[in-house]
Amino acid sequence: METTISENQKNTSTFIHLSTFLKYFFPFANYIAPLLIWTFNKEKAFVDEHGKQAINFQLSILVYTLSIGLICLPFFIVFATDFVSLIDAIDHSAGEFSVNNIRNLSGYILLFGLAILLLLGLFVFELYAVINASIHASKGQLYKYPLSIPFIKTNLNPIQNEHIH
Repeated sequence: METTISENQKNTSTFIHLSTFLKYFFPFANYIAPLLIWTFNKEKAFVDEHGKQAINFQLSILVYTLSIGLICLPFFIVFATDFVSLIDAIDHSAGEFSVNNIRNLSGYILLFGLAILLLLGLFVFELYAVINASIHASKGQLYKYPLSIPFIKTNLNPIQNEHIH
């Protein structure tokens, strides 16, 4: 069952994906903009599928970001209390900075570095996936975001999945 997809549907679907970048200018625009565009155009099956995929992916990125934050939260709390005691020790020793204090601090610097690396990796992954989805939509192809959690049920069936890149 091959249906032709109009240029308007391709452009609308592409814009749904690209509108997620509005989050860098307005808070929560990566959810609101694609949701609005999708809502006004979801009677077209191609646009409907791309809208669901884009929203599912943005919600998945939120879950992954919150997960990284929750995993790191206990370490940051320990760091904050330890950092306060480290600053207090530095104040009281006035220039007598020991190697032990530097060793304690290096573990936390490593933790911060790992958290930043994970968040940076997630950022790059999101850029890649959204640009890839936009390119597929502009070519009139369906696209399934990698690692996307299906919060909104999509209409892709196994036959259509073979044509997804």
